[in-house]
Amino acid sequence: QVQLVESGGGLVQAGGSLRLSCVASGRTFSNYAMGWFRQAPGKEREFVAAISASGANTAYADSVKGRFTISRDNAYSTVYLQMNSLKPDDTAVYYCASRSFTIASVNSYDYRYWGQGTQVTVSS
Repeated sequence: QVQLVESGGGLVQAGGSLRLSCVASGRTFSNYAMGWFRQAPGKEREFVAAISASGANTAYADSVKGRFTISRDNAYSTVYLQMNSLKPDDTAVYYCASRSFTIASVNSYDYRYWGQGTQVTVSS
């Protein structure tokens, strides 16, 4: 059974930073692409960032490009999202997701497994 557990969310002032972590278990982590998505109140879930199985390829939403960095440590079955220069518009529940392919995707329907989410709140 695949499990994804996020951590690292919290309350931060605008301009601050947070690092989210997602630990995966239940299958060989290094074989699969990973992604981060977010959902703000009253809005649909949206793509944030994705990384290929090897970590060689990444993709970002335009709204976070240059501020967020996705990375992974396959030895620890963990994917990270470093978030800098946070804005109030970044406030959302952030979800980690795992594909069943090596190639990263920006589409939520390409991800089979999802974590429970971690709340990020950015105050102005």
